[in-house]
Amino acid sequence: MPFSEKLLTVPPPIEVAGRHVKRYHVTADPAGIAPEVEKAAYEILPDLLPEPDGTPPAAFVVLHRGGDDGAYLNAYSWVWDNVLHFKGAAAGQPVLGCPDRDPAHFVTPDLPWIGCVWELPPILHERDAWVRHLLAPEVPDLKAYLADSLPPGTTGDRT
Repeated sequence: MPFSEKLLTVPPPIEVAGRHVKRYHVTADPAGIAPEVEKAAYEILPDLLPEPDGTPPAAFVVLHRGGDDGAYLNAYSWVWDNVLHFKGAAAGQPVLGCPDRDPAHFVTPDLPWIGCVWELPPILHERDAWVRHLLAPEVPDLKAYLADSLPPGTTGDRT
């Protein structure tokens, strides 16, 4: 099957464990991610976030519903002022250590992977937004950062 981009939606930010979390959802399904998968993903999210370290408490996540039974939640948190901390969770993918094929049964595999080709596009945008709103200005603006998300559309073809 040839490669094709997936749909990218951008739900509003939420607050979890004292962090402001920007959200990106990736799926090939025009209906979006099933509510039970989304609910289960956000229930495990606190386990993926690091302890505060004085950096403005911001993070972004990519929730990806694969074309099979898999679902993936990648949590990227800003730490040490300019470093991206990563921790992920997976569901429905036995090859990653998931106990079953239930896309709402998330576990946290200990893998050094940071995302697949459909999950990576938000990283570049978020890097630039962090610099633009938190690192470059004389007065950091967390509110402006939280309002600056990659626009919805697809995961690629953004020329």
